[in-house]
Amino acid sequence: MYAITIPEPGGPEALVWTEVPDPVPGEGEVVVEVVASAINRADLLQRQGFYDPPPGASVYPGMECSGRITEVGPGVTGWTVGDEVCALLAGGGYAQKVAVPYGQLLPVPKGIDLVHAAALPEVTATVWSNVFMVAHLRPGETLLVHGGASGIGTMAIQLAKAVGARVAVTAGSEQKLERCRELGADILINYREQDFVAELKQATDGAKADVILDNMGAKYLGRNVDALAVNGRLAVIGLQGGTKGELDLGKLLAKRAAVTATSLRGRPLGEKAAIIAAVREHVWPLLENGQVRPVIDRVLPMADAAQGHQVLEEGGHVGKVLLTT
Repeated sequence: MYAITIPEPGGPEALVWTEVPDPVPGEGEVVVEVVASAINRADLLQRQGFYDPPPGASVYPGMECSGRITEVGPGVTGWTVGDEVCALLAGGGYAQKVAVPYGQLLPVPKGIDLVHAAALPEVTATVWSNVFMVAHLRPGETLLVHGGASGIGTMAIQLAKAVGARVAVTAGSEQKLERCRELGADILINYREQDFVAELKQATDGAKADVILDNMGAKYLGRNVDALAVNGRLAVIGLQGGTKGELDLGKLLAKRAAVTATSLRGRPLGEKAAIIAAVREHVWPLLENGQVRPVIDRVLPMADAAQGHQVLEEGGHVGKVLLTT
């Protein structure tokens, strides 16, 4: 088969489409013939040499895919050869085939085509596990999503609205904010021109955000605490703004607030399986009835993965960038 390899860390040109050995399913695994994968920021970090895959995972980038099962390993139940699936991966999605633990498989939702299904596993698992399983967003509460036009942001807007929450977003252009509005966002903040703490306070009559989904990390830590409501919950899922920041515990105590930080890729298989089961139970019905849809910016051939990485680095996209085999 062919896969995207990274012989040496570097820029997008470091991605090389080359022939590699076929995967073999281990205990509890299936092999999926990949139809499409999606680009995530973690893939960019891996390409640059900053984010190695977990032990035992495929060394090729790609943390989600869609396709068809071609082999079923020992100990697998509930799946057969020929099933159309999408899958959460620890690596290996930028390839023609990938071995997947069967607990990380999802059926392709009714009404979603097989290519577009590749946009779903990572964002649905990230949003559902953080916003709902950890931060416990409830109907009537306010969610602030940083990077509202990203793949995760566009999914977070839709899922929060589906459960009856109010949604505020930050984005860097009026065009991106308009797309967020179309998806259901109620409060639109241009982070290049506005102070999100002040704007959120004004829009909520001083109540601020019950839950914040943050991809920036250190750069926003202090202001995120300022933007939290009493009993608010800050969920940090990215470190685009650095890893070390100052946390005012006095403010946190006064608000009886909480800060959590999670990653998905390195979790044990059992934890990933539990998240995927929750996504199938709670998110898949919303996809199948049309309340929630994947947002796709563009679809490129997998051999042109370098172009897709450039798109993410430039930051002009809205939603997901997909790669097809």
